[in-house]
Formats: sequence, C-alpha cells, structure tokens
Amino acid sequence: MNILIVGSGGREHTFAYKLVESKQCGNLFVAPGNAGTAAIATNVDIEVTDFEKIKELVLAENITMVVVGPEVPLVAGISDFFKKDVHLKEITVIGPSQEGATLEGSKEYAKEFMVKHSIPTAAYESFTSDTLEKGKAFLETLNAPYVLKADGLAAGKGVLILNDLEEAKQELEDMLANQKFGEASAKVVIEEFLDGIELSVFVLTDGKNYITLPTAKDYKRIGEGDTGLNTGGMGAISPVPFADKAFMEKIENQIVKPTVNGLSKDNIDYKGFIFIGLIKVEDDPKVIEYNVRMGDPETEAVLPRVKNDLVDLFKHVGNQTLNEVKLDLDPRTAVTVMTVAGGYPEAYDKGDIITGIETVESSIVFQAGTTLKDGNIVTNGGRVLTVTSFGENFDEALKISYKNIEKIKFKDMYFRTDLGFDL
Repeated sequence: MNILIVGSGGREHTFAYKLVESKQCGNLFVAPGNAGTAAIATNVDIEVTDFEKIKELVLAENITMVVVGPEVPLVAGISDFFKKDVHLKEITVIGPSQEGATLEGSKEYAKEFMVKHSIPTAAYESFTSDTLEKGKAFLETLNAPYVLKADGLAAGKGVLILNDLEEAKQELEDMLANQKFGEASAKVVIEEFLDGIELSVFVLTDGKNYITLPTAKDYKRIGEGDTGLNTGGMGAISPVPFADKAFMEKIENQIVKPTVNGLSKDNIDYKGFIFIGLIKVEDDPKVIEYNVRMGDPETEAVLPRVKNDLVDLFKHVGNQTLNEVKLDLDPRTAVTVMTVAGGYPEAYDKGDIITGIETVESSIVFQAGTTLKDGNIVTNGGRVLTVTSFGENFDEALKISYKNIEKIKFKDMYFRTDLGFDL
C-alpha cells in the first residue's frame, strides 16, 4: 500500500524509518519531509495545512493511508477534511478529528474534559484580557511557583513556571494584553504547581480499543540541569525507570481508561495517538496536559523499541481491531539526544553544512531540521537531529549516543550532556 506521512521533523523521519521496514509498505511519501526522509522516501513540497494539495497528491499516487505527525494540521481539521470528501473518506487517517485535536488545541478544553471524566489533574482557572485583573488576583491566592499556560498551540513554548509573584503578574499581562504568544495566549490557564517528576505515556487508540506504548521521559529546557528557556525537547529516555508495574496500573486505571472511555462517551471521533503528559506526585499520577500526536523527540526513543509491523498496527487502528494486537517491545532502554543550532530556542542560523552522519555506528540518526542543498545536508531548523541508541540501562545507551554525536559536526552545534540526571 502507498502511504503518506504529513510533517517534516524527527518524529516523521522515525515514522518513515519504521514504515519502510514493513513488507506492506509500497511507495512512501513525506510532505514536506527533510533530508533524512529523502533518503528512504519521496519528499513532496506541500505545507502540512494545504489540504487541497494533499488531496491532489493522495489521489494522484493512489495513497490509502495518511499518518499525520504534527499537531497543527490535526487542530486545523485534516481528519474531518478526509472524512467529508467523497474521494477520500475510505482512506485510513492516523490522527483524531478536529474536536479530538482540541484536547491539545485548547488547554481549557482539556482541563474541562479531565474534570468531567474525573481524571486527576491540577486545580486551575482560565482568564482573558477582559479578566486580566481577576487573573492577577487569582495568582495572589496561590503559592509559588506559578504556572501560566497559553491556551492555544505555541510550539511547546507556551508554558511558564515562575517563582516570583510580581513577575508572574507581569508575564500574565504580557501573554493576555501584549500577545506574547500571539493568538495562542488570547486565553491563559493558571494552574496550581504540582511538585514531582514528569513522564510521558503514549496511547494508540482506534476509538474503541487501545494499546499503551512505552513510557518516556523528555527534557524540555535548553540548559543543563533543566535550566533556561523551554524548547520543543532536548532528548528522551524510554522506558522511565521509576514507572514500575504498580505505578503503571494506576496510570492505566485512573488516566488511560477514563480518557479513552471519555472520548467515546462524548462521541469524539478519535483514531490515533494520545500523548499524556504526567507528573508523579508522591506515589500518584496526575495529568499535566494532553497532546494528540506522538511527542518529538520521544518518538525517536519510543518507536525504535516497538517490534510490531507499524503498517499493520495502523491498519488495525483503521479497522477498529486494536484489541487483536499484542505489543512486542525491545526490553532494552533507548535514549535519544537532540542536537540543536547555536542560539536555539531564540534566533539561530540555517543553511550550515552537516558532516559525519554516515560515520555513526551502533546508533540511529533521525533528522529533524535538515534539508538538501547542492548535494549537502544542511541545517534548516532549531532542532537539527537526534542520535538514538540502545543499552541495558540509560547510562549505557547515553554513552553510545554521546560517543556518536562527537562524529557529527555543524556550526555552533549544541546538545545537553546531562540527560537522565534526575533518574
């Protein structure tokens, strides 16, 4: 079967890497893709929200499955676009409906869903520019640190955690009145701070049944020891050592089942991934946020551990027969380390030549912000590529990734050397 992946990052390169392993995969297309996907699939220069151009490609190339990587086309309604089109409605789309995608598209919607379905989460209230002063007054009722979340999509950077009350009030004003995150912060959710250690749980659902994929821990901040600005993610480790069987049972019963059942009860059409951002508070899990797709860079650590045929898994999603699947996992630990352009997550250069990828041994390089220019692989984004390795534990796997990163060169390359410091 011919398959299209929508997206251009490391997550999409990982999907491509897994899909081409399958004997069921015919021609694989990626729109728009990167230099990594170009080596194993056909890149097509189409924006992820240009649904009409995507339709043209799907019909011209006889594509029967579409795997949607990033959140933006999901929130914009790509699944509904396919379902409503007489020529596209039979095509399997891996990704929820537009309403389902609102779990990520609106923090307030997600919190209301959790409260409605008794899913444990932090206490919260929402504010707009009209209620800015009420928001400041609400901050005064909380203890530090203060958590401010832009309601809409902000590329993983719309969450602020602040220790100073006056600074929190000023940031709230910047978000609501001065549009610090544009339209994404037209509404802001203020939450109580939860003290604990974070992890991500990934669920694949066909709308009725689900399978829980491996856990992962990602590292969002740019600096060592989780300091500095938030990024899209600087690396990930899977599985999470502290997520033992008893804790995973709590997650399953208190969070995963109520989430999948809640989607069904609310008649929300949902076929795809649910990324549940959790925090372990003492010995209990609470939901920080939902994402409606696989995480990046967690995908680069999680999917290589899945031994199942990915095309087959996705066909079961389309047919609503995931209950027939038994997940086959590599028991080893996988880690992925992100290398980024100098200056990221603020201003950074593009177009710098990358060398050494072909010299990497015993690791997998997944490309993210890369493109081809004059026969060279060059940087084309802030997060450039990840190096994924296996080991008996995360220390062993990290050593292999760090050793291989030394072979890769591009101008002002930066990566964190302390992943796993909190485990």
